[in-house]
Amino acid sequence: MTRSLAAVLADTAARRPDHPALIWDSVVVTYRQLWRRVRGVAGILRRHGTGPGDRIAVLVPNTPDFPAVYYGVLALGATVVPLNTQLRAAEIEFVLRDSGARALVCDASALEQGAPAATATGVALFTVAGEHPAAVRLDVQDSEPALADLVPVGPEDIAAILYTSGTTGRPKGAMLTHRNIVMNIEVSAVSPFAVRPDDVLLGCLPLSHTFGQTCVMGTCFSAGATLVLMRRFHAVPALELMARYGCTVFMGVPTMYHALLEAVAAGAPAPSVLERAYSGGSALPVPVLEQVRQTLGCEVYEGYGLTETSPVVAYNQPGIPCRPGTVGLPVTGVEVAVARADVEAAVELLPAGEIGEIVIRGHNVMAGYLGLPAATAAVLVDGWFRSGDLGVLGEDGYLSVVDRKKDVILRGGYNVYPREVEEVLLRHPAVEQTAVVGVPDVRQGEEVCAVVVVRDGFALDDVSAADLVAWCRERLAGYKCPRRVEFARELPLGPSGKVLKRELATRLATLKTARVTS
Repeated sequence: MTRSLAAVLADTAARRPDHPALIWDSVVVTYRQLWRRVRGVAGILRRHGTGPGDRIAVLVPNTPDFPAVYYGVLALGATVVPLNTQLRAAEIEFVLRDSGARALVCDASALEQGAPAATATGVALFTVAGEHPAAVRLDVQDSEPALADLVPVGPEDIAAILYTSGTTGRPKGAMLTHRNIVMNIEVSAVSPFAVRPDDVLLGCLPLSHTFGQTCVMGTCFSAGATLVLMRRFHAVPALELMARYGCTVFMGVPTMYHALLEAVAAGAPAPSVLERAYSGGSALPVPVLEQVRQTLGCEVYEGYGLTETSPVVAYNQPGIPCRPGTVGLPVTGVEVAVARADVEAAVELLPAGEIGEIVIRGHNVMAGYLGLPAATAAVLVDGWFRSGDLGVLGEDGYLSVVDRKKDVILRGGYNVYPREVEEVLLRHPAVEQTAVVGVPDVRQGEEVCAVVVVRDGFALDDVSAADLVAWCRERLAGYKCPRRVEFARELPLGPSGKVLKRELATRLATLKTARVTS
């Protein structure tokens, strides 16, 4: 039987009590100390009216309080609902209502937004690292009666409800079972992440997001390794922490790798003992991957996952050939196929080499979307989860992600895949980052538009829209080339570091001062 998610930490605390679990601002927290705090949090929550089966929202940043509260909720037999601390009051209120949360645990830094949301919904408010007149403080002292033992849960009980970003509509709560998350941790800790007890991981991804929560925190605690926490990612401090504590593993999204490259180019020292780096969340263009590999001095493994799949689906992995431009092979116990994207009521599988919608089945697929049976039925079809991503499987089983189905640009009857255009633009010496989106066009239906962030050392006068279009025309079929190029200082990012292409397309559709090239 699958152990509970709380047991992942409990087992390691029993096995390696004096090993550092967390390093935070030069303070070392051992597994014994962390587990004591977890049991104390669970005890306070129980004494104030929460219990097994309740849903408890957590609005806490990347500090030692996050794992203490996260596992404290789970130890109680309750369901944890992690929230990003960048959310505003109305967004928090929506999740509290939608999830049916019984309580909100809020960091002092998030009380300005969290407290009004708790009041509006009538849920109990708890605080860590702060005070509020309407809240109970989760201040665990050695004298506090702690939870004696883990509350038993079943493998199909809901461990966590993780809300999707809502970039294509209202956020949806993906219900992940204990079996979903624990199996994903146990499988991915071995391969692809190969986490060892002596590893030191940099925790710069938001722990409220599935990548940081499962792939970084979960696998680290399962292996009994050490997690160096950052409240929020910034490239230079990240490099300093990697050097100071001898980090051996880095996991990040592509925007983080861009920032690390810029920081090293500006004079920050590259990490000296980093052994492996992992990228996920969105596509890491091959030119950037090659730069990262050279700059960081280690292999870079790109993979693929979704909130609804706990998250890991496939990865390039140590011990097998790494294929840049692919997301590797499916992890153990997970099956991946490609199906016809234009058939929604059934899953019709395609042969290797054909582009279609990526479909997934295995231990990692969610139980469904909370309170949304129609949305659940639309993605759980014939025993498969429909990802909404387009991809292609090679004859050797390696998966390549082509693009989001909703991001494909239909120009004059031709499909244009933004990632392909982005890969070409990123090889231009003046281009640091780019996002390619479709914008409405009277003649073509949609037109290809590239938004470009120019590399440091280049001025806008050094590169023109015409230059970039000409660069693309030498390397791509004419219908794929951008007819419109906009320059920006930065790209809009979501909480997990993904570029918000829907938001970008909306802005561009109303922009009157576009640079248009023929």
